[in-house]
Amino acid sequence: MTEGDDKPAKGTFMQAMKAVSWAFFGVRKHTDHDHDAATLTMGQVIIAGIVGAALFVVGVLLLVKFVTS
Repeated sequence: MTEGDDKPAKGTFMQAMKAVSWAFFGVRKHTDHDHDAATLTMGQVIIAGIVGAALFVVGVLLLVKFVTS
């Protein structure tokens, strides 16, 4: 067995966005959380969180503009 077999593969940006989306919603399976904690880096989660928050703010602003016009 080689050393590389012990570490899980690095997570993708889409996996980070999925994890952040579930975190915004407030629901997460324990097994999915453990998998994300093992594969995602802190930088991926921070960037995905900033992108998710920006999309949320833009969505709310567009909704308010649509309702008030």
